[in-house]
Amino acid sequence: MNISLVDLKAQYTSIKEEIDEAVRMVIERGMFILGPEVGALESEIAAYIGVKYAIGVASGTDALHLALLACGIKPGDEVITTPFTFIATAESIAKCGARPVFVDIDPKTYNIDPSQIESKTTNKTKAILPVHLYGQPAAMERVLELARKHNLKVIEDCAQALGAEYKGKKVGSLGDAGCLSFFPSKNLGAYGDGGMVITDDAQIAEMVRILRVHGSKTTYQHVMHGFNSRLDALQAAILRVKLKHLDRWNELRRSKTALYTGLLSQVDGIEPLHFAKNCKSSCNYYTIRLKDSRLNRGELRKYLESKGIQTAIYYPLSLHLQEVYKYLGYKPGDFPESEHAQEEVLSLPMYPELSRKQVEDIVKTIREFLGGERGTKGKTEI
Repeated sequence: MNISLVDLKAQYTSIKEEIDEAVRMVIERGMFILGPEVGALESEIAAYIGVKYAIGVASGTDALHLALLACGIKPGDEVITTPFTFIATAESIAKCGARPVFVDIDPKTYNIDPSQIESKTTNKTKAILPVHLYGQPAAMERVLELARKHNLKVIEDCAQALGAEYKGKKVGSLGDAGCLSFFPSKNLGAYGDGGMVITDDAQIAEMVRILRVHGSKTTYQHVMHGFNSRLDALQAAILRVKLKHLDRWNELRRSKTALYTGLLSQVDGIEPLHFAKNCKSSCNYYTIRLKDSRLNRGELRKYLESKGIQTAIYYPLSLHLQEVYKYLGYKPGDFPESEHAQEEVLSLPMYPELSRKQVEDIVKTIREFLGGERGTKGKTEI
């Protein structure tokens, strides 16, 4: 058995001719930075999400950073976000000179708990940055209510959630701006780094366009200090091919997710992935929780690895406990739900081409580790 966490080769094989042709056309055209391929992708992503503007940038991290700057975040400001996420979320805030202010998570969805946001809001708070973690939409209705009440910007971190929906609307279209990552392992992954800012706000869109090309409106005419953060044409061409398949791939992810959940619900000590009502997840990762204190996550990972099954821990150390954020003054115990999650979560293989048998084999192997029938509820066959 050999089941990788993500199988990018399988995806490439399934669309090889389309990808190869798209790459060939870019090389023959000889335009590699921005240009018509990037412009076409921007239009297609904007239409897909249901927003007016999409601006391609060099990475998901840059998308967050530039979106925050375009929303007016500056030194001395505070931005509320979650500690249970990849560092890019908070790093982008700090790179603006602002202060990340953490709020604990909902233990079911792993997303920011809106009920705790207002207590962290001060006169320095300028924005809320919710993360749609693992592809599960955050509770945006309450986030947006609080933002309106306190006149705050909302920047959505959609790095893991392209194609996810909250009450019938695509994530990224709900706040003032949304940020996409095209890192290879994402639902829509490039063959390198890439990102995009999406928005309905013309001023935000224009500012991101200026910031991504060294602060210039026209070549060699600079109105501010900016960045070299341009999506290249090769990646755009690849992403345009993949975008046509995204909805089908996401449905395949959801079907594998449903299979995992059905099988794992029969296993004692394992909490399958939870899905909030009125939401459609992109299922970027399938993450279980080890709720039985007798279960050793490290030993389970070793056992699965010995059987050829890769796993990952997203994320093993909450941001408020990271050395880089010591200056914020947080300490262990400040965000107990985030800290519980960091000790208990484990992400299993998830990608569209994952077969039913592979999912069944993964769950069977977990049950073997737990001791067969001793570790299950009843005698469900798989």
